[in-house]
Amino acid sequence: MARATSAAVPTLIGSVQRALRLLEAAGAHRDGAPAKQLAREAGIPLATAYHLLRTLTHEDYLRRDKGVFTLGPAVDRLALDRSQQNRRARLQDSLTQWRDAIGVAVYFAVYREGEVDVVAVSDTPYAPAVPEWADFRETAHAHAIGQCLLGQLDTEARRDHLDRHPVQQVTPYSVRDREALLERMAANARPGTVVERQEYALGTVCAAIPVTVGDMIGTMALSLPLEQEARLRPAVEQLRRGVRELMESLAFSISI
Repeated sequence: MARATSAAVPTLIGSVQRALRLLEAAGAHRDGAPAKQLAREAGIPLATAYHLLRTLTHEDYLRRDKGVFTLGPAVDRLALDRSQQNRRARLQDSLTQWRDAIGVAVYFAVYREGEVDVVAVSDTPYAPAVPEWADFRETAHAHAIGQCLLGQLDTEARRDHLDRHPVQQVTPYSVRDREALLERMAANARPGTVVERQEYALGTVCAAIPVTVGDMIGTMALSLPLEQEARLRPAVEQLRRGVRELMESLAFSISI
């Protein structure tokens, strides 16, 4: 019985615990502290502290300058990653709410570093998302998400994108060439809702709403089976009302 009880106790890695205590000690000193002080405050033998401090400095969790240790950039990255995860979780929660309220697959995407980036999707077996059967980044001209994002770019950025990802017919219904796409964009110089019918995937209809805050170019989108196209307009209006809620709840930045 005694052996079983001992096995049930989790194994704690002492070196990890000691390293974390050193980080906590360093974090308590805005202007940094020397190794001896950090070792004393963390309750760690000085020789052990030196070894851990060298490792933490090598991995950028600490910085050493003139014998003083401060928190390093890797700690900042951890905090940023956590913040980004929280924003993405709130975004996913919002998409899920709209998915359930409207009964459609819902998408959020941004144009980042010259590419279409679908950040989050929320769907169900009863309202499935459109399968990415052709790379969304290479076929922006053919789907509502991409058309909405491209429509928000300036002329130079749009032409650069199309130089890298030439227009080609993805389905019999998609835009036939670059000139036709640019004509469509020019006719919609102030992009509103973009509707696309079977241009990317047969049997589907999609709509996308521009979402622009500061330097961020984004879009909210939804999709429906073609036979349910009559639901598209009211669904878009519901989604449009939710965009403001999204902006307020996430305090958007391009780093999401």
